Amino acid sequence: MTTSPRQERRSALPLPLAHQTVFSFRFTASPRGARLARRLASCQMDAWGWHHGTPAHDSVELVVAELTANAVTHGRVPGRDAELRLSREEDGHVRVEVSDARGERLPEARDAGGEEDGGRGLVIVAALAKEWGTVPRPGAPGKTVWAVVPAVPIRG
Repeated sequence: MTTSPRQERRSALPLPLAHQTVFSFRFTASPRGARLARRLASCQMDAWGWHHGTPAHDSVELVVAELTANAVTHGRVPGRDAELRLSREEDGHVRVEVSDARGERLPEARDAGGEEDGGRGLVIVAALAKEWGTVPRPGAPGKTVWAVVPAVPIRG
């Protein structure tokens, strides 16, 4: 029996699985792509045992939401995808990495007391993450913004 192209595409998606320690997903540099990346990160956290409503799950989901929103707003290059990568660390942390194609536009956390609209997403990331930063994107143009989010180790 042959599989339809639709089934092949579906099986090629990176499904959230408990046994994988790294989850990676390329998404279109659009608000819809950022939303999908956030939802898949939420599913992966749930698969790892950090369920919706737990501090680790909600912190990672919010960090992913902020970093992917920044990638599609400030790092978008037409025709280039962005990428989300989650890594479950043995020391009780989850590393979030979001890569985009614009290396010349580096993020900076703004003062939360300013009067301009927006620009406070990285203040939220800094508050939730143990540390965060930016590095050049390996093997491609652009940058990767990363954050290390504390997560209570799963008892299993």
